[in-house]
Amino acid sequence: MSKVALVTGGTRGIGAAISLALRDKGYRVAANYAGNAEAAAAFSKETGIETFKWNVGDYDECAKGIAAVEAALGPVDVLVNNAGITRDGMLHKMTPQQWREVIAVDLDSMFNMCQPLINGMRERGFGRIVNISSINGQKGQMGQTNYSAAKAGVIGFTKALAQEVAKKGITVNCIAPGYIDTDMVAAVPEKVLESIIATIPVGRLGKAEEIAHCVSFLADDKAGFITGATITANGAQYIAG
Repeated sequence: MSKVALVTGGTRGIGAAISLALRDKGYRVAANYAGNAEAAAAFSKETGIETFKWNVGDYDECAKGIAAVEAALGPVDVLVNNAGITRDGMLHKMTPQQWREVIAVDLDSMFNMCQPLINGMRERGFGRIVNISSINGQKGQMGQTNYSAAKAGVIGFTKALAQEVAKKGITVNCIAPGYIDTDMVAAVPEKVLESIIATIPVGRLGKAEEIAHCVSFLADDKAGFITGATITANGAQYIAG
């Protein structure tokens, strides 16, 4: 029977590319989304991928959502923690709400999603967890103390959990994308976008499919010796040692 993959934020942008890549690899994919029901319905109709709505920043919603996915498709073998938001602002102007919203969705979600699933993976002796961080979690970014802190936390979470579950056949890895050609980046003013591309040695934005390819590789049965790793995918814009 095909393995089940759950992708948070899996109906748009990088998440949609990941969902499609895993579907094309033969996984039964569940794509989580938080708000845009119309876009999720269109995605499901176009791809045949089932979608499930919940807020990854809320533990109880995650537990219920995961139970719904497993009731529909079976136990989750592959978890991709992709969902994320930004609420940018300089720290001296940032509100507590801006801070809390980003930490909840971008960092608390690591616990909220992994904790309800980890015992099942341990019992079955197999699991693949791939967490999506960011170049800005590695180098920091002005105006994104909340986002940079959360995404740096994702990397630390990955390293710690990888050590906890390594002997149980579960791998936990992280991908830190740079600037990817998604709707969010496309909305940036043209001159700003040009200045960003000028700092990327390969001379272009990344493609969502390139991040999805990294996820497919890490999710594969043959990637069992890779765990606790962070794959930096940013066109050499920032080279992490």
